Amino acid sequence: MLTRRHFIITSTAMFSGAIAGPALAQDSVGFDATVTRPDPDPNANNPWGLHPRFMPTRVQHRAGLQPGDIHVDAVARYLYHIGTDGTAMRYGVAIGRPGLYQPGTFRIGRKQEWPSWTPTANMIAREPHVYSQFAGGVPGGPENPLGARAFYLYEGNRDTYLRIHGTPQPWSIGTSASSGCVRMVNAHVIELYENVEIGSTAYLYPQA
Repeated sequence: MLTRRHFIITSTAMFSGAIAGPALAQDSVGFDATVTRPDPDPNANNPWGLHPRFMPTRVQHRAGLQPGDIHVDAVARYLYHIGTDGTAMRYGVAIGRPGLYQPGTFRIGRKQEWPSWTPTANMIAREPHVYSQFAGGVPGGPENPLGARAFYLYEGNRDTYLRIHGTPQPWSIGTSASSGCVRMVNAHVIELYENVEIGSTAYLYPQA
């Protein structure tokens, strides 16, 4: 059974502080230039006002985890990307609102820069006053709910409609705020995107 005990970190953080973003990517629409990035000054590296524990941090992890995989701790609101040297990069995330978060083991079947977004039929039926106006879809861009990057979570060949993605609402990090997806700060998901391969496994652990 999937539980958080399978991956809980066994030692304290190795270091924390400013994590430099990748070189500014030039995508087809040029939206990357709109993303707020950490200041090079390590004393001013949190322009979003996040709690310090949600800033990118390199930590040690339990032995036996597969390099390249992603683990989401829904209790602590952390996402871990497993490295090849016994460490992982840890990021703060937001998860689904009560009753909407979906734990499980998924395959990253696709990833996309500045993705478009269309609410699911369930989202529209559940909150038509919020989502029906977007039924035709929203093009990618700085105000798109999926933010700067998205990883598409699959079960086999089936798209689950769950995503790990950026957000134009960085203040939601650390909370239960989404309709089921895992949210990251745009600058953080851009960094992660460059290091995650399609076909990697994403483990979303229960909230207990």
